[in-house]
Amino acid sequence: MAAAKKSAKKAAKKAAPKKAAAKKAPAKKAAPKKAAVKKAPAKKAAKRTPNAAFMKALTPSSELAAVVGDKPLPRTEVVKKLWAYIKKHGLQDTKNKRNINADDKLKAVFGGKKTVSMFEMTSLVSKHLS
Repeated sequence: MAAAKKSAKKAAKKAAPKKAAAKKAPAKKAAPKKAAVKKAPAKKAAKRTPNAAFMKALTPSSELAAVVGDKPLPRTEVVKKLWAYIKKHGLQDTKNKRNINADDKLKAVFGGKKTVSMFEMTSLVSKHLS
């Protein structure tokens, strides 16, 4: 027990000078703020204009109209509606997300193929747009 008290006293003596030194040090004043350097205004990026070929309204065939509707739509909207249909009906392959397992409506659009890759899908769909 006596050894424990001695080691505690030694620890207290060692800690005491450090605390005292910290108290004696004068507080540092905050450095004055420097004036902000003005930068030249950044150039605004030119707005990207959509490609006219993508924005042209195209009429879907009767097979494609069963999936996306019969109104004339731009190619981009046709693809969006196709993906909405695929996700809604759970037709994306679970193991390979790049493949689409066609149901009866999509088989007509895909030329009778049961499974189509998403890259192949766009070329098959373009045949049904005029």
